Amino acid sequence: MLRSKVGYSINPDSFMVGVESAKESTKDFSNVKLNFLFTSVKNDIKKVVKGIQSTNNAPIIGCTSSGGIIVPDGFITSENGFGGVLSFNDPNMTVGVACHEAGRDARTIGRKVAIEAVENAKTTRAPAYFYMIASPKEEEEYLMGIQDVIGRVPVFGGSAADDTVEGNWKIICNEKVISDGVAVAFFYTDNEILTSFTGAYKETENIGLITDVKDKRTLVTIDGVSALKKYAHWINVSPNSLKNQNLLVASITKPLGIKDPLGNLTVIRHPMFGNDQGTKTTSDDTITLGNNIVKGTAIIQLEATVDDLINSTGITLKTLRKKMFVTPAAYILFHCGGRKLGIGNRIDEVHKQLLKESKGVPFITAFTFGEYGYHEHSSNICGGLMLSFTSFGKN
Repeated sequence: MLRSKVGYSINPDSFMVGVESAKESTKDFSNVKLNFLFTSVKNDIKKVVKGIQSTNNAPIIGCTSSGGIIVPDGFITSENGFGGVLSFNDPNMTVGVACHEAGRDARTIGRKVAIEAVENAKTTRAPAYFYMIASPKEEEEYLMGIQDVIGRVPVFGGSAADDTVEGNWKIICNEKVISDGVAVAFFYTDNEILTSFTGAYKETENIGLITDVKDKRTLVTIDGVSALKKYAHWINVSPNSLKNQNLLVASITKPLGIKDPLGNLTVIRHPMFGNDQGTKTTSDDTITLGNNIVKGTAIIQLEATVDDLINSTGITLKTLRKKMFVTPAAYILFHCGGRKLGIGNRIDEVHKQLLKESKGVPFITAFTFGEYGYHEHSSNICGGLMLSFTSFGKN
């Protein structure tokens, strides 16, 4: 039977953040199988890890979270940083953890990480489920490489984040702390694990064909029109008002989306950067997105209010809970950092939603710069401005 518990700390001493968080997250059990760690870029993360390792020798995996975390006690943050740990205890679960820094070929690195995780689990089989963390750049390629080895095993997770989109994020894998790369945890278990992956945005009538793409993530034209001009027309603003990072904020409630081939899932593509005219690397008025796109496919303008963003968290967790065939024992919740930015000082309302719908089950929420998952019969996929909520059953 799986048991879990959450601990957290805002101690100014990073080592003590690890100690206090892990002591609380393992207070009622021994034989810890895994520690999920989510902490701040303000912490000395290697010291946080050492603090956890001083309390138990189970694998540690996680990343930096943008601006805070949410646990049953509330939204946890401080000027000095923060840390939170959710620990698993289950005699019938085996976990294999592995990571690798970025290199020249992300897909090949994904394969290497998958092979190492299988070996670390001391098996030759594919896992039942897996967790992936990556830096916000080559998530899709890492995912393909992992699946080259283990097949289409369900995924959940999110990309490491920082507080200001400056690239200060970190991936944590046992004693390793890396800025650019990928890490995985492979779960070998008969317990039910289920993910709810959604953006929960409404579709508008603004739909166009992607007619030109550069370097996978730069949307050059829609219907033959400069992408930024087309998008600005759709949301009824001036293209000049969307230049540079102005676009990132403006698009939180009005993002773009693509449909999976079965139509079951609309995956969000967050417009991150409105490129200036006449740059050396891009055409005029292009949009840099947070994930990959493909020429010749449709793209949809979506919308949601801040109320919608808040309420979707409770609705998504409730939906996930009701889909479970067994009693949940833990929730790992990835919430986009961009959505958090849009929600602003109403983030405590998200905590209230999650506390209500978790029904006393331990949970931890990290704020990421990309989310991974699937829906019904869709393939595993990466998105942004999304929720990737995963439940682990007791047995």
